[in-house]
Amino acid sequence: MKTPPLRLIVMGVSGCGKTTLARALSQVLGLEMVDGDDLHLPDSVEKMRVGIPLQDSDRWPWLDRIGAHLAQAQAHGRVVACSALKRAYRDRIRAHTGEVFFIFLNGDFELIRQRMRQREDHYMPLDLLESQFRTLERPQADESDVIELPITEAIDDLVRRARTAAQAHHQHTAHGPPRT
Repeated sequence: MKTPPLRLIVMGVSGCGKTTLARALSQVLGLEMVDGDDLHLPDSVEKMRVGIPLQDSDRWPWLDRIGAHLAQAQAHGRVVACSALKRAYRDRIRAHTGEVFFIFLNGDFELIRQRMRQREDHYMPLDLLESQFRTLERPQADESDVIELPITEAIDDLVRRARTAAQAHHQHTAHGPPRT
């Protein structure tokens, strides 16, 4: 039986390091990487650029594109950097992909705000960070396909922990629990 491709979402609020971790994981695991921001419709990008928070009606087509992109993963798989802030958003992605593993980068508002101030050439204004924190529904214990990692860890440690957890989850779901 062929092992299905590995499908990963690096999630969290803007400025938490999703793209950085997704790129690093794609290199270490040999996965194609896509920044979910690149899958937004131009109208949504423009709303965010001028400081208008997206509504769910703006997000549903975007989440469908992300889920479809992951579902079409070939060979080893794909990793996508995507906020996936609400459980309903994660469930929408799950509906498209079947097996997927989420890596939630969790951090404190002030640290992320400092990081966002240092970013250049990104359309997401600092003003929208508060709305992202209000929208965020932290993954719950019954979401067994999610690992939470603190953004204060070094990138090498985050990559190691995310890789180990993702591979263990993938092996468990692809082959079932170990036989005793």
